[in-house]
Amino acid sequence: MTTKARYSDEELEEFKKIILEKLEFAKSELEGIEQQMMELRENMSDEQGGDWFDDSSIHTEIEFLTKLAERQRQFVQNLELALVRIKNKSYGICSVTGELIDKQRLMLVPHATKSVQAKERETPTPVIDHTRPSSHFEPEDGEEPMIEE
Repeated sequence: MTTKARYSDEELEEFKKIILEKLEFAKSELEGIEQQMMELRENMSDEQGGDWFDDSSIHTEIEFLTKLAERQRQFVQNLELALVRIKNKSYGICSVTGELIDKQRLMLVPHATKSVQAKERETPTPVIDHTRPSSHFEPEDGEEPMIEE
């Protein structure tokens, strides 16, 4: 049985339409987020020296929107890179295995560069929260470890 080396031009065109739609929507969302940030900054400068709590909540909201905007910019960039891969006909080829990424996956995540199998093989790096004290009791030499029930 022969496996396809790449998606056909017709399939690539189908993916391109999906990506262009998502790209238009993502750029629109990014503009909205940036507009909100600009309005908050303007309001903050107009009311400088007001209530500390209001200032703090505005800063928190701006920080949240900044992170949201950065994620959206990354999404837009990933969609644009997917369009480049369509243009050079390498779209849909797993960057790890070299095999075609499942069409259903690309329909849902059109900027995907790895197959589900390749993603599953990746070992997630544990996230360690250094701001919280450790909940584990480390026994000293000669002590029995504490068992939590």
